[in-house]
Amino acid sequence: MAKGKRVVKPGQLERRENRVGYLFILPWLIGFLALVAWPMIQSFQYSLNKIKLLPQGMAKLYVGFENYSQIFLTDPDFIMGLETYLTETLIAVPVIVAFALIIAMLLNEKIACRGLFRMIFFLPIIIASGPVMQQLADQEAASIPMMNATMIEQLLDEYLPNILATSLTSVFNNMITLLWYAGVQILIFLAALQKIDTSLYEAAKIDGGSGWECFWKITLPTIKPMILLNVIYTVIFMSNNEQNSLIVLIYDTMLSATGGYGYASAMAWLYSVIESALVAFFAVLIVGRKDVYERRAKKYRRELKKEQRLEKKIRKRGERHERRYERYKRKQSRKSA
Repeated sequence: MAKGKRVVKPGQLERRENRVGYLFILPWLIGFLALVAWPMIQSFQYSLNKIKLLPQGMAKLYVGFENYSQIFLTDPDFIMGLETYLTETLIAVPVIVAFALIIAMLLNEKIACRGLFRMIFFLPIIIASGPVMQQLADQEAASIPMMNATMIEQLLDEYLPNILATSLTSVFNNMITLLWYAGVQILIFLAALQKIDTSLYEAAKIDGGSGWECFWKITLPTIKPMILLNVIYTVIFMSNNEQNSLIVLIYDTMLSATGGYGYASAMAWLYSVIESALVAFFAVLIVGRKDVYERRAKKYRRELKKEQRLEKKIRKRGERHERRYERYKRKQSRKSA
């Protein structure tokens, strides 16, 4: 070994690279701890107290989980708002994701001015936000015209229960707004569709597969992770939307004299838990059930392993019989000698 040459110990380079990686994510970790983790801990502490704002500062009275029980027992506004939110989300999320998938498949085709159409569908995400969206909503430019909305509402009230009819009416009234915000989902689907190998479609067409069969057996199983991603994004977007009545209720409760920071924090935590359960429900619904072809492939792999084990067992048995036969031949040759 040359004199003065430094020897790198095993694992030293890997540890050095890990330290560099931690250094790069350190700003994000600091921001997460300061701006997300600590406010969440503080909010949970607030939810266990009755809080009043006094000229001297904030007065806390520990009440345990009384705020949570009070929400379910004596606050019908939160329960009604929660029912409306859940029903609207369960209706609107499949509509938005299906719309985004259809538009993405159309934009993935070889059409003229494809880049222009992509920009048009993504443009509302940039423009229609904040004050611009509020102005459009005030002028009723983001909802279905009154005559059509009244007809839809009458039909729904006649044939459906009140809670479902109210939620469907709200979804129809805000449908234009919801579809305006489908640009991110369209972009994600478009990226997923462009990653699919075109040779799969060519092979399917050679075997006589139709476009509908190609969609169900190639496109849909391939983009299933992106469907889950878009569903989660849509649920989170709708839960934080400025038109969400629960967000407005929590904000008003925080500033009211009867509610306060503690009661509003309990509302926010309940809302977060229910939203997380809703995301988990969609995740189980999409990913929990395996594709039929995946099940067949798994069954085929099990049968193949079983056949391989049986073949190995037969081969070993044959080798044992062969060795016994060789020993028998040697014994016979010694006897004859």
